[in-house]
Amino acid sequence: MSTKGMSLFEKRRRRNRTALRARSGGRPRLSIHRSGKHIYAQVIDDAEGRTLASASTLEKDVRGQSGANVDAAKAVGQRVAEAAKAAGVTQVVFDRGGFLFHGRVKALAEAARESGLEF
Repeated sequence: MSTKGMSLFEKRRRRNRTALRARSGGRPRLSIHRSGKHIYAQVIDDAEGRTLASASTLEKDVRGQSGANVDAAKAVGQRVAEAAKAAGVTQVVFDRGGFLFHGRVKALAEAARESGLEF
């Protein structure tokens, strides 16, 4: 498939995901999406095509707070790690999508690691 006409973000996302598939070893993928107001995380089993665990700043217990800061990202990282462990997942590959590993994305990843996910 041609990458002509794709944005730099889309190219980076495709390149990252292709590399993840090559080295995942069948492990689920912790996928991140960051918008201007919120941050979302899902643990996805690509073999079965289903979401095993998820967390975001849109959940009821944190909806009143800002979802566009590092503290919110840390909280999402902790919640997605707890949900993944409850689903029996301890090892994942980190899919940052096309987002740079910095700021909110980095905070979410570090919080998930501290809460027991291995990647």
